[in-house]
Parts: sequence; structure tokens; C-alpha cells
Amino acid sequence: MGRSFLFLLLLIALPAAAQIYKYTDANGNTAYSNQPPDGVTAQPVDLPPLNSVEPQAAPAPSAQNAASEQPRQAYEVLELTGLPTTEALRANNGTFTVNVLIKPRLQGPHLFRLLLDEQPYGQPVNVPILQLVNIDRGLHSLAVQVIDGETVVQQSPSVTFTVQRVHTP
Repeated sequence: MGRSFLFLLLLIALPAAAQIYKYTDANGNTAYSNQPPDGVTAQPVDLPPLNSVEPQAAPAPSAQNAASEQPRQAYEVLELTGLPTTEALRANNGTFTVNVLIKPRLQGPHLFRLLLDEQPYGQPVNVPILQLVNIDRGLHSLAVQVIDGETVVQQSPSVTFTVQRVHTP
């Protein structure tokens, strides 16, 4: 096994144009070398040609194809859930949670950032359950962004809702 490993190693290490010689050493072992040894009869070994693969150039995209492609979004689904759309959200202290539906899962360095009335709200987080605190009563819009640092990767559609807070005198 050791000799065949040595032979394979020699085949890999030598340049394609090098000649390999086979001979029997003083101990009667078959040996291979890239130079015939002095005083020993060596036979050249005919090796089959090496396999090679020529790289193929990728076809250049045509201007028409590039113009028709739309930018690919990182996430197939990105939307807010848990907000009523047909009735008011009852939150006496203005505190409530919303969920983010995202497919596939949030990737590595990406974070969620809420936009309340088109302004960033709270700190970016990596969990899909977001809490809003002490939101004034009235009509609001809410969206979620996936961000990478300060770069917006993708933004959900805005959801319009009404917060209803009971005021006691």
C-alpha cells in the first residue's frame, strides 16, 4: 500500500511533461523516480494523458434581460400580523404587541425595525414579536423593516389602524 501511495503522490506532484522511471532497488523493491538512478536499469513508464476540463465562459446577459429583471427581495413574505383592520384596537394604556410574519427566517445580521407613522420606533431587534408602549389614541400607520446596519433590506406594506383608549375623568 505504501508503494502505491508513493506512486500516486509522484504522479500528482510531477509536472505533466516529466518522465517517470520504474526500477528495482538493491533490496528487490520496485521503486519509481523522475530520474533514472545511476548503475541500475530503469524502464520509462508510459502514463495515460491527464484529464482536464476547459472552463466555459458564461453567456453575457443581454441588456434586454437585465432591464426586464426586477430586483430580488431577500424575503418572500414580510408583513405585520395581530392588528385589527376593520375595528379599533382597544388598548387603554396604549400598549400592545404585533407579530412579524417572515419567510424564510430572519438572516444573520438582519434586524427588525418598526415604523410608526413613517418614523422609526424603538430599538431594532431580531425577534418577530414587537411591543409598542403608550401609543396615543387615533389613526396610525405601522410597518416593519428588515435592516442590515443602517441599510433597509426590505419593508413590509403599511397597516393603518386606530387606537382606542378609554379616558376617565
